[in-house]
Amino acid sequence: MTKAPKKLPGRALSIQDDLLTVQAQYFRKLDEKKLSNSERFLKFIWDPKTKTCFGRTATSWSKIGLFYLIFYGMLAALVAICMCVFFQTLDPRIPKWQLDRSLIGTNPGLGFRPMPTNNEESTLIWFQGSNVTSYSYWVNNILEFLDKYYVPSKIAKGNGQIKTCSHSDYPAMGEVCEVDVRDWGDCNRDQFFNYHKNSPCIFLKLNKIYGWTPEYYDNADQLPADMPEKLKKHIRSINNTKEMQNVWLSCDGENPADVEYLGPISYYPKGIQGFPGYYFPYMNSEGYLSPLVAVKFERPVSGIVINVECRAWAKNIHYSRVERTGSVHFELLID
Repeated sequence: MTKAPKKLPGRALSIQDDLLTVQAQYFRKLDEKKLSNSERFLKFIWDPKTKTCFGRTATSWSKIGLFYLIFYGMLAALVAICMCVFFQTLDPRIPKWQLDRSLIGTNPGLGFRPMPTNNEESTLIWFQGSNVTSYSYWVNNILEFLDKYYVPSKIAKGNGQIKTCSHSDYPAMGEVCEVDVRDWGDCNRDQFFNYHKNSPCIFLKLNKIYGWTPEYYDNADQLPADMPEKLKKHIRSINNTKEMQNVWLSCDGENPADVEYLGPISYYPKGIQGFPGYYFPYMNSEGYLSPLVAVKFERPVSGIVINVECRAWAKNIHYSRVERTGSVHFELLID
């Protein structure tokens, strides 16, 4: 009669299992040493004996996959909630920080076109009127800038209504004032902005500041002492106080010699010499285009670099030649 094997105690069974595991690993490593690198790689991808893929069983892959699915799902939900709350506090058209609380501040800068595109630090406009290649560079530069003015359908209008404004007819809520390219007189694309005649046109614009309203020099008896006499004379020739509600503009040579070399200047639109008040304040309305002033230098002297400074005039536009605030500087050189 065969005797039943003795039952080993629990500790002995555990030791026996460990020995069997070590033995199995030992023989498996011996088998793997006999395999080539490619066979070893294929076995790592799929091992039919242990039914593992990349070292993990199907159960192991499902557990880790479920963990990361829940983890990244909760992370994505948290980000979505934060972004939703964040966007609830913003308006796509109204900036949160305005005027004194904004980085731009309340002193609008003055910009000019054309600008050299091959050197951002240069402000020299240099051309030869008798050379088509020379002046075409500047004409194309202006055309690129004025493209949306000549083809207003390229800007998003949405529900915005564009109207023809005047000093007696300001825009209502939701309306924007039209910028009529016909007001630029001789400074038009059909005449190549007069570059071929050595009488170049420069376009000036005020930088947009949301909610900024100019304080006008609309009293002929209270004009600043440093305002050019020509501009004072122009303002005093206007009888209607409403028509004085403009951000005035003046251009001249920086130094006495530059004044002499620059010669006579014409401003368009005619009779205003500035930016009409009905374009302000800027409220980021759909279809809005910044007002422009076209400045035509009639007969600048050729062969000399002429330093030009243009300045915007309003009581709340602060001017400093050193810091270049409230004005813009550029040079003209006509060969």
